[in-house]
Amino acid sequence: MLNPFCSAEALTMGVELELQLVNLRDFDLTRGAESLLAALAKSPRADCIKPEITESMIEVNSAVHTSYGSLLRDLDDIRAEICAAAEKLNIGVAGGGAHPFHHWAERRIFPTERFSAISELYGYLAKQFTVFGQHVHIGCASGDAAVQLIHKLAAYVPQFIALAASSPFSQGADTAYASSRLHAVSAFPLSGHMPPVTTYAEFERYYDHMASFGIVRSMKDFYWDIRPKPEYGTLEIRVCDTPLDIETAAAIGAFAQALCAWLAEQPCANGWEDEYHVYGYNRFQACRFGFDAEIVEVGSKRLVSLREQILKALDAIASHAHDLGSGEAIALLRERTAATINGARWMRDCLMREGSLADVVRDMCGLWAKPALDAGAVNGAGAATLAD
Repeated sequence: MLNPFCSAEALTMGVELELQLVNLRDFDLTRGAESLLAALAKSPRADCIKPEITESMIEVNSAVHTSYGSLLRDLDDIRAEICAAAEKLNIGVAGGGAHPFHHWAERRIFPTERFSAISELYGYLAKQFTVFGQHVHIGCASGDAAVQLIHKLAAYVPQFIALAASSPFSQGADTAYASSRLHAVSAFPLSGHMPPVTTYAEFERYYDHMASFGIVRSMKDFYWDIRPKPEYGTLEIRVCDTPLDIETAAAIGAFAQALCAWLAEQPCANGWEDEYHVYGYNRFQACRFGFDAEIVEVGSKRLVSLREQILKALDAIASHAHDLGSGEAIALLRERTAATINGARWMRDCLMREGSLADVVRDMCGLWAKPALDAGAVNGAGAATLAD
């Protein structure tokens, strides 16, 4: 049965981050999740740190927040605790949407009932799902509000992809994509976008219909880009690569919060279903080209610059961001967008500077380990700029 939609305080936010665990010898992924989780078992934050599908990754969950500042502090505290425990185990921790050179066949499924069932059903896709994403939850007062916001957010999926893109390498090769991670997600049969239901009651009927076939047993069986999470009273945005630093992760959460505040005030446009006609193309463009993508603008029926669309969106939500206390976050994203800097650009520039993908992962670990107040933006040359 589908859980009833639990009403949450509108526009609260929470973040989930999937993190890479690497050995500090050659910076390949390592089977360190079980040891790290055991080391953190007595931590007051143990409930915030969980296993993921393979033993080379963990997931961290923030608390529920109303402001960027509190979210940033929360994530930074979790980061510090994980990094301290990992250091004792000689494990490196990194962000990024995909490890640059690991081989999926070497991964091991984390031994839980659910992960074992996924592996049994999906075969090699389960190990190929060793990719790392950021999920953003936004509180919704009702199921209807969640459904409406999910449809309105469809046009902004490319923006989230470009802002967070940090998976340009796979299996030791440059993919030519800004975000290659989403291809691993797209391989699952229940991926894509939510069907064009208009109310939560319609969604419940759709869910019951799918469940009657034995296809789904819970909302976790839908790998949609944005999905309702009725047990939390949220919508969940799932298209972002895990950023390389805490500030970006918190800023993307704040962007989602302010964007939803603005979208909630916008009327539902006629013909909104057209967004789904171009959805796959626009999503591809953002994955392939990042900020340099050209996407279809439904209203004008023309190709437009994704970078310019992001800047327009940041302008549109500026007053809401100010009211929500996230002006600093929006300024950070504006700076990154104007300079066309995201994690993918940083990683490619790092490879040119350092010479090997192992060195890239080493620097990714170093960037993640920096406290939030010290980890700065990324400069135009692609090197990390750290504040004093």
